[in-house]
Amino acid sequence: MRADGRTDDALRPVTIEIEKNIHAEGSCLISVGGTQVLCVATVEEEIPSFLRGSGKGWVTAEYSMLPRATHTRMKRERREVGGRTMEIQRLIARSLRAVVDQALLGERTITVDCDVIQADGGTRCASITGAYVALRQAMNWLMEKDRIGRMPLKDQVAAVSVGVGPRGPLLDLDYREDSSAHVDMNIVLTGSGKFVEIQGTAEAEPFDEETMGRMVALARKGTAHLFEIQRRAVRH
Repeated sequence: MRADGRTDDALRPVTIEIEKNIHAEGSCLISVGGTQVLCVATVEEEIPSFLRGSGKGWVTAEYSMLPRATHTRMKRERREVGGRTMEIQRLIARSLRAVVDQALLGERTITVDCDVIQADGGTRCASITGAYVALRQAMNWLMEKDRIGRMPLKDQVAAVSVGVGPRGPLLDLDYREDSSAHVDMNIVLTGSGKFVEIQGTAEAEPFDEETMGRMVALARKGTAHLFEIQRRAVRH
């Protein structure tokens, strides 16, 4: 049993509340245990220069943490984005584009802003899972406004952290578990079970293929639950 009473293969409590921004084409607040991320999708009728004339749209993302999202206050990234932030927002954007037919989107851009209100581990995974819901709402808005004729989303996408603690593989690490894990990994999966990205590091001893398989199995179990939560949020 883990410190918070969960079994090794259990997610923290997850909720997704939609329409948390009255101005945006799509928005939600996702809570995964103590981690909370506000995800807001904006539709703009323009595209990057490298896509002009292609007939294709673009989906991108930005990520940030509020100064007191963590245990101690962080300085705001005012002038330039730090390396960790850039890595995370590129991951979010790649994960979303993996399930979008850019030709059906047309020559427009959807930007999903993911702002961490409170961090307790797994912020990038929560951001991806919530960003999909905000993106889906923006796509619904485009269809309702007759801006597009068909749904550009091909599948769902969600992400979850896994790792190895003293007793073995764990699903959905909180901050305390993450900071002491022997292995730390983030896995992004589509609703059809395909991998978008796997980010993993052995913090102590290297891990073998059997351990890798156990972590992947945990991620599949966790994302299956996340996909259902996403579907319920969108239906509401």
